[in-house]
Amino acid sequence: MRRSREGDRPVTDRSRGASNRPVGADELDLFSDGGGPGPSGPETPSAHDRSGADPDSGAGLAVPAPLAARMRPRGLDEVRGQDHLLGPGRPLRRMLEQGQVSSCILWGPPGSGKTSLARLLADHTQAAFVSFSAVTEGVARVREIIREARTRLEVSGRRTILFCDEIHRFNKSQQDAFLPHVEDGTVILVGATTENPSFEVNRPLLSRAPVLILNPLSPEALREILERALADDERGLGQERLSATSEALDFLAQGGDGDARRALGALEVAGRLAGPGGVLDLAVAREALQHRFALYDKGGEEHYNLISALHKSVRGGDPDGALYWLARMLEGGADPLYIARRLIRMAVEDVGLADPQALPHTVSAWQAHHFMGSPEGDLALAHAVVRLASAEKSNRVYRAFNQARAAARESASAPVPLHLRNAPTKEMKDWGYGEGYLYDHDQDGGVARQTYLPPELGSPSFYEPSRHGEEAGIAQRLSRWQRLRQEGGDASGHPGNEGG
Repeated sequence: MRRSREGDRPVTDRSRGASNRPVGADELDLFSDGGGPGPSGPETPSAHDRSGADPDSGAGLAVPAPLAARMRPRGLDEVRGQDHLLGPGRPLRRMLEQGQVSSCILWGPPGSGKTSLARLLADHTQAAFVSFSAVTEGVARVREIIREARTRLEVSGRRTILFCDEIHRFNKSQQDAFLPHVEDGTVILVGATTENPSFEVNRPLLSRAPVLILNPLSPEALREILERALADDERGLGQERLSATSEALDFLAQGGDGDARRALGALEVAGRLAGPGGVLDLAVAREALQHRFALYDKGGEEHYNLISALHKSVRGGDPDGALYWLARMLEGGADPLYIARRLIRMAVEDVGLADPQALPHTVSAWQAHHFMGSPEGDLALAHAVVRLASAEKSNRVYRAFNQARAAARESASAPVPLHLRNAPTKEMKDWGYGEGYLYDHDQDGGVARQTYLPPELGSPSFYEPSRHGEEAGIAQRLSRWQRLRQEGGDASGHPGNEGG
């Protein structure tokens, strides 16, 4: 199951109420703040934040926003955990301080601050901020926003930041709708995604909107955010006069798993559990946080990151690391049979013939899980993981097959040597099929003095056994057979006449 995505309810441009009719000169107030563009105008995100109300809830209702929404950073100095982008002297910070911004893609995990950063971009450039979700809206809404942005630019000279949340939900052709308007400057596109943009965003758009990577927030950064929320009288829980133990704050910061929204949501629940003037101790924090969901997205990049970590831990001979990554995937909802199939791949790729029993062991684990299901079958996968990680390793068969496959492609028309051909009919025998073939069981040492490759290939050596595990014995046998095979062949490599 996917984790919650970046952004709360979409913050829409005020002009959206007139979305189905053309924008005229009598509606220019839709594109201005009544007193000139600036951070205090109603189109800017900070005005929405300060209201403490849901911007889509209507003027007559003041619905309290969640703590995470109220505590969005109002300025660059309130942003935590992204010093590589916004620290003093960093290029993005210098650009914002100069009031300049260009289209970009914000890539980061949930709760890392993508939406907040997009709003701060609008604040520092005095641009109109229009939020758009690729989950709930389509290309028709994009065209509508573009028309409004073009009118705004022509009439008031004010630019528009189009914030597209979940931009990866658009397919590649839908993403093309942004291109001409980003290129001609009608809008500044700020896309947000939790998925790897190199997989999910098309190349033309990436060339016009460079990727800015946001890190998951560290426990230290999350603790600062929690402490600020506890103390803030205006937006946070300061008026509740709550106190929190250090252990409780550390627990909530660790339990946030890098997600500020998750940590603040748990703090808000803990505050309700403790009541005004109460104490947030470790027991309250545990009850508020409930279950820590593993960071795992089986449809996205994290899926590949985790299976890569599992594979490399097995290859590196670390059973502890392999068990940890196996548990992370299972706890996050990965398909156990997918993991079993990958373990079979590890058995043949990385363990190979150094431990020939690794393959049947992993196949048995797959069958056991298929038979029992979770959670009982998970232990069979753990058995296979430990067996693979602790086994002798050899990738020589894997390498040999890749080399043989490459040679087969390059010599796809090389004929099978006559002595290796089958001759089921009299005519084929008359044509020389099978002539000169030596039956290995009748030869000295059980090895015929003949070759088994087309002459065009020469004498390649695809498979070179390692000296690890049982493959060491294979290496000795093949070396002995090679010596016997070479004793009777002629200079051309064709079989000799001895052997009967």
